[in-house]
Amino acid sequence: MEYPSTLNAFCNYMSHLNRSKLTIENYKGDLCMFFQYLRASEKHAVPTEEELFGEAIADFSLSEIEQIKNEDIFRFLRYVSEERGNKPAARARKLSAIKSFFNYLVNVRGDFAVNPAAAISAPKIDKRLPKHLSLEESVELLEAVDEDEDSAYKERDYCMVTFFLNCGMRLAELVGINLADIDRDHTRLRVIGKGSKERVIYLNDACQRALEDYLKVRGWGREIKEKNALFISRIGKRVSRRTVQHIVYKYLDRAGLGYKHLSTHKLRHTAATLMYQEGHVDVRVLKEILGHEQLNTTQIYTHVNNDQVRDAMDQNPLAELKKKKK
Repeated sequence: MEYPSTLNAFCNYMSHLNRSKLTIENYKGDLCMFFQYLRASEKHAVPTEEELFGEAIADFSLSEIEQIKNEDIFRFLRYVSEERGNKPAARARKLSAIKSFFNYLVNVRGDFAVNPAAAISAPKIDKRLPKHLSLEESVELLEAVDEDEDSAYKERDYCMVTFFLNCGMRLAELVGINLADIDRDHTRLRVIGKGSKERVIYLNDACQRALEDYLKVRGWGREIKEKNALFISRIGKRVSRRTVQHIVYKYLDRAGLGYKHLSTHKLRHTAATLMYQEGHVDVRVLKEILGHEQLNTTQIYTHVNNDQVRDAMDQNPLAELKKKKK
């Protein structure tokens, strides 16, 4: 797809601000859909998916953008909610992309005087407990990888899953690891997190063993095209995010855990929950491990588990009270 020159300029600006590649890609996709909707909705009140994505937007001009009103934004947000099933978090991201885009046009380029999205509030996002695996399920997942004798990449896959479950890495952080990021003793590594912020992750014994086993077979005797990348695909390049997601889905199914519909990010939730609940890691230390900017982001993992709730109910002084027989 060809993109409007204004959108390309906005993405260059985002890159200048050191926004992550993933954020820029997401914002670009959201804004493309917004522009396509504006054009498609002129022809069809409620565009179908084919009608929506059939719209070319390379020539979407600055004068067209200037005509956008807040009501157009509300219509788009309602459309993605009702027709595409976007949840509040997805709609909030789309609104964030639109706000950032107009803020760039108003305050950076000075093209317009007013940001039509400025006064639009983000939808309320329901706070839910993070989905995660239990300790026993985590062991079952690792065993499913370790026992896969048919895979030529077992050591790599085991190392990746181990890193997720022990270190609480984000997917982008894991695939971005370079050999140069790992210290000589394999005791710590450097990752680049959200906002290009760097942090050090200390590797426990399980991670060190998994890493050393993988490094012995890395490349599998084939030419490595991206020599600095830690995790290599079967064609010798850095493993992609999509491939890692596929690997995690595969072994969740093998472990009988596919019904949980968990993603790699849920393995990050698992690591955080296990460290807090089973390892009794202080929430402020957990914040640093996960690379969170704010403590309140980390506090979602401080929820009590079912055993704690059951034990608390048993402590009620009325728990042992029996009804008197008549």
